[in-house]
Order: sequence, then C-alpha cells, then structure tokens
Amino acid sequence: MPLLSSLSSFSCVSSVLLNKISYRNNRSKLFRSLITTTPSLLDSEIKQIELKKLQSTGWSIVDGRDAIMKVFLFNDFISAFGFMTKVAIYTEKLNHHPEWFNVYKKVEVTLSTHDCGGISKLDIELANIMDGLA
Repeated sequence: MPLLSSLSSFSCVSSVLLNKISYRNNRSKLFRSLITTTPSLLDSEIKQIELKKLQSTGWSIVDGRDAIMKVFLFNDFISAFGFMTKVAIYTEKLNHHPEWFNVYKKVEVTLSTHDCGGISKLDIELANIMDGLA
C-alpha cells in the first residue's frame, strides 16, 4: 500500500508541475507579445473596465496623473522585500518597471507607462501580476 500511496503522490506532484510549466509557457508568450509592441495608452472604454477591476483589489487612480497606485502591507520586512524581488523578475521580462517605495513591511507602488505618458496594457498586466504575488 505505501507504494500505491507514493505513486498517487507522485502523480499529484507531476500534475502540479505540468500545470506550472504550462502556465509559465503561456506567460512567456504573453510577455513576448507585450514587449514586442510599442506601448500605447489604453482606449478609454477598455481603461475604465480594467480600472474598475483593479479598484476592486485596492488599486486607485493617482490624482493629477494618468497612473494607478496601491499600498501592499506584509507581515514583516522579509515578506515585503521578497515580494519586491519576485516582482522584479517579472518587470525585467516585461521591460516595464514600477515606481515603488518600501519602508519595513509596506510597499507603495505607482504604475504608469512613461513611453506613452499614461496607463497602458503593461500597467494593467503588472498590477495583476503584483496582486497575484502579494
């Protein structure tokens, strides 16, 4: 019976790994499509739909700028810095970097695409990635 249990565990683990590999491959395709095009401002209708979704997760519009911001709170400095490290890997792949500020367990993030002077699909994608990693 232990062998059967081990095989069952192995099957479960391999399934999880295959799902992660598939997810990473899909993400890589998305990243390539995002960075091979010049960023442009979002259409106002699409922007409103996307901002509404992001506002439901704590993002807000920055006063006086075409940008969004969010404050992430963690249990301690290590968790906050770990979050920033994970995000940094994605930002390099996207070639899109946040404005951020870290003090102890708090990370303040502002997103705007400087190349086009406002919110682009890169900002929306990076905001969603950050929410997923937090």
